[in-house]
Amino acid sequence: MAKEQKKKLRVTLIKSVIGTTKNQRATVIGLGLKKINQTVEKKNIPEIRGMINKISHLLEVEEIKLK
Repeated sequence: MAKEQKKKLRVTLIKSVIGTTKNQRATVIGLGLKKINQTVEKKNIPEIRGMINKISHLLEVEEIKLK
């Protein structure tokens, strides 16, 4: 098998959750974000990608390549 390059995602909340639905707010909290401009690093797995896609209009996402 070929080795996969492991990647992480750097997720930053760039917009307020005011005016969003309860499900969207719960997703923001589920990602570990509480304040605007707060950044967290998460594993690049399908579950996290799905959460990011659900609230992509509130976030900025960068891929980080690990050695």
